[in-house]
Amino acid sequence: MTEAAALPGQPRGGVISGPATARAHCVLAPNPSPMTLDGTNTWIVAEPDSDLAVVIDPGPLDDAHLTAVIDTAERAGKRIALTLLTHGHPDHADGAARFAELTRTAVRALDPALRLGGEGLEAGDVVTTGGLELRVVPTPGHTADSLSFHLPADGAVLTGDTILGRGTTVVAHPDGRLGDYLDSLRRLRSLTVDDGVSTVLPGHGPVLNDAQGAVEFYLAHRANRLAQVETAVEAGHRTPADVVANVYADVDRSLWPAAELSVRAQLEYLGEHGLI
Repeated sequence: MTEAAALPGQPRGGVISGPATARAHCVLAPNPSPMTLDGTNTWIVAEPDSDLAVVIDPGPLDDAHLTAVIDTAERAGKRIALTLLTHGHPDHADGAARFAELTRTAVRALDPALRLGGEGLEAGDVVTTGGLELRVVPTPGHTADSLSFHLPADGAVLTGDTILGRGTTVVAHPDGRLGDYLDSLRRLRSLTVDDGVSTVLPGHGPVLNDAQGAVEFYLAHRANRLAQVETAVEAGHRTPADVVANVYADVDRSLWPAAELSVRAQLEYLGEHGLI
C-alpha cells in the first residue's frame, strides 16, 4: 500500500494496538511487510456502555489473529455482532469468511462477492449496532470498492487504505482510478471541515490526530507526483517502468511494482485530461 516514507498529519506515536478512541480499539494483525507496514489494523468499534461490537477488516486468514480479536472484545464485555470490510484486498478481507464462522456474524461490504449473510453497503448507509453509529463514506480510488466509515461520536474516520498512518497509498490500477481517488480525498476533507472529523483510524500504521493535515498532505503529494510524471513523459520516459525509475528513484525498489500501478493510474489520468 505505501509508496513513500513521509508522515501525513500528526501520528499519535508508534504502532497503535489497543484503545484509540472512546469507541475504537485496534488489534494489529501479524502480517508486517513493505506493503502492509506493521500489519493490518483490525478495528473493534462499540459504544462504551453496549455489549455489542462491530469489527472492521478482520484481516488475513490467520486463526490466531481472528481469535485474538474475539478475545479482545470479550474481555471488554462485548459480543461481536457484525463484520464490515473497507475493501477486498486479502490483507483486510481474507479472514472475513472464517471470522464470520467463528462469530456467527454477517459480513457487509460494497462488493457483493465479499458479502456473507447480510446486505451490502452503499453511500449514505448508516450502520447502527448496539447504539453505535457508523456512516458509510464511499472512497474509491485505491480500489473501486474502497469505503471509509465515519464515526461521528469520536470525531473519527476509519479509512482502510485510502489514508494510511504512515506513507501514502497506491492507486491500484486498473481497478483503482486516480480521478476517483482525488474525489475521495476531497470527500474526506469535507468531513474534516464540515463534520468535525479530527482523527484518522487507518488500515495500516498509527492513528493520525490531524485528519485535515493528513488529507491535505495526500492531495499535495498527488499533485506533486502528477507534475513529476508529466515532466518525466515530456523528457522521453514513455513506459510506466521508465517513469517509475525516474520519478520514484528515492523509493525502496521493493515498492517499485506497486509504484508502477500508481504510475499507470497517473498516466491514464493525464491522458484523459489531455495533459500528455
